[in-house]
Amino acid sequence: MGLPVSLEFFPPKTPEGVDKLRAVRQQLYGLKPEFCSVTYGAGGSTQEGTFNTVRDILAESVPAASHFSCIGATRASVREQLATLKAMGVKRLVALRGDLPSGYGAGGEFHYASDLVSFIRSETGDDFHIEVAAYPEVHPQAKSPESDLQAYATKVRAGAHSAITQYFYNSDAYFRFVDDAFKLGADVPVVPGIMPITSSTQLMRFSDASGAEIPRWIRLRLQAFGDDTASIKAFGLDVVTDLCDQLRNGGVPALHFYTMNQSVATLEIAKRLQLS
Repeated sequence: MGLPVSLEFFPPKTPEGVDKLRAVRQQLYGLKPEFCSVTYGAGGSTQEGTFNTVRDILAESVPAASHFSCIGATRASVREQLATLKAMGVKRLVALRGDLPSGYGAGGEFHYASDLVSFIRSETGDDFHIEVAAYPEVHPQAKSPESDLQAYATKVRAGAHSAITQYFYNSDAYFRFVDDAFKLGADVPVVPGIMPITSSTQLMRFSDASGAEIPRWIRLRLQAFGDDTASIKAFGLDVVTDLCDQLRNGGVPALHFYTMNQSVATLEIAKRLQLS
């Protein structure tokens, strides 16, 4: 049972990291990804690295999507970046509000991702396929689940073509979010973001920062393994493969893997699901 797959990478900070990511991508291209997205640091701090990684992926004849955040940006700066990306051959953007670098006020001409989406649409028409973020377990800064859903629906109405979710380990949260969004008329495809579990400390750190819920049974099992990395990885593969299976059976449009610039776990999950 095939299912389209996309992959996310982050821009490496060192020449060794660039070489390592190139090798990782070659291994993952066996999954024939629809596209590979590249993240963007707080306030666009990794912009050069992001664009360089996007260029590398395009040069390998794979569609690349650039993350694009608008915090601290002006219309002129966004216009310029859109022109750069278009000239590079980028056809897909992941439009985000983004995080402010620490120590910054809330400057810039865009306050919400929906402002960015409508600006990109008004400037570039249908030149780009625009992805937005969705939070099945509610954005950590949302005032309420209802206001978070409304914010999502506003992004869709502003012109988003599809959405990628924050990672989660409870498929019910995803299906409920999609149902609730559809009731609000936000009926674009919502692709679940999948985070392989390879390290419990890393997972706890990310989840505390992003508001993603680690179900108590998973957290306790991971804690019980202590430093036994082999058991953590084996358990993680079982949990995430099972999650992907539930999602596939529920009819998701695709799977988006947060690779963390590693290939082993994503390849193994795909193999178990017979995606490759």
